Amino acid sequence: MFTIGDFARHGRVSVRMLRHYDAIGLLRPAHVDPASGYRYYTAAQLARINRIIALKDLGFTLQQVQDIVDEKVSLEELRGMLRLRRAELETAMAAAGARLVQVEARLRAIESEGHMSTNDVVIKSVPAVRVAELTATAASYEPEDIGAVIGPLYDELFRCLGSAGVTPTGPGVAYYEDAPEGGGRIRVHAAVQVSAPLQDGAFRILDLPGLDQAATIVHRGSMDTVLPTAQALARWIDANGYQSTGYPCEINLECPENRDDWVTELQAPVTRG
Repeated sequence: MFTIGDFARHGRVSVRMLRHYDAIGLLRPAHVDPASGYRYYTAAQLARINRIIALKDLGFTLQQVQDIVDEKVSLEELRGMLRLRRAELETAMAAAGARLVQVEARLRAIESEGHMSTNDVVIKSVPAVRVAELTATAASYEPEDIGAVIGPLYDELFRCLGSAGVTPTGPGVAYYEDAPEGGGRIRVHAAVQVSAPLQDGAFRILDLPGLDQAATIVHRGSMDTVLPTAQALARWIDANGYQSTGYPCEINLECPENRDDWVTELQAPVTRG
């Protein structure tokens, strides 16, 4: 028979772990000296400890390991457990791969620009929101064409909300889509979050659907200077293996009187490339 120390060396586990396995009933010693309390194990028990280690290396919990080695799990159940574990590992590998792409993209940016960008991009889900909005058409998606349309739209929207007694409950939300008439024209939606019944009239109240995945970046300053931030977001999307599925929307987080102090989050809907 082996002492607990010898058995630990042969089984490639620690003495502390053997004591834990004994405590939870996963691997009992073959004999415990009643006088000294010393634990002793047999050579035949090496097969069990080897199986325990192999199952743990597959990522099973100790409870799952015990059920398997005690044959409380059928062959079909074991197949199901292994398939589930395979799916978990595939998901973890995909997540690690995505992080690796982001690290490589950040390294390339540092090497090309000579510094670490402060415009960090975050992938997140965006919940649905209820908004009141007015819409108009801009000649193009260029900042000067959008600015010429969206400013007056917001002025008119807040005037209409005041007349209707509707109070905004959250930030402004500007979003864009290609205009039906084409020619590079853009349909501009100037919206603000509200908690009021759906309606069509002088302004429209509707529910904007959420986004499963959005690449987001924070722009600080006037929207007249948003182009470099938008370009940084587009570069990040391309470099990190995503594809944009629409124009970024703009969430007006802070809009003080001085436009240079504005804080706006750009949210671009994306999918994996």
